[in-house]
Amino acid sequence: MKSNLRFYTYPSCTSCRKAKSFLRQNGIEFEERHLFRDPPTKEELLDIIKRTDNGLDDILSTRSRTFKELDVQIEELTVFQLLEMLSEEPRLLRRPILIDDEKLIIGYNRVAMEDLLA
Repeated sequence: MKSNLRFYTYPSCTSCRKAKSFLRQNGIEFEERHLFRDPPTKEELLDIIKRTDNGLDDILSTRSRTFKELDVQIEELTVFQLLEMLSEEPRLLRRPILIDDEKLIIGYNRVAMEDLLA
């Protein structure tokens, strides 16, 4: 995961800061993208969702205020509507998101990140 690693982050997010610190301390190169200023495109979001084990359950930040204030039934949305909503409101995504050509890590997961060193 050392090459082509994209790191979607938000500076005030504690998990993002811990992940960034781990990457730097271990010399892992990455392209940093501010999750709210430069969110994943719809195509990137679709790729992220395809790589999860549990689909939306893995990437939605269900504890966020933004999610709780949604006046929509996620299950009733089409894939296009869902991608549109996530691209317009990236606060709905869990963070950080680390992705490359082979792996996907959602949230701060030290064990999964240690696999980057192998």
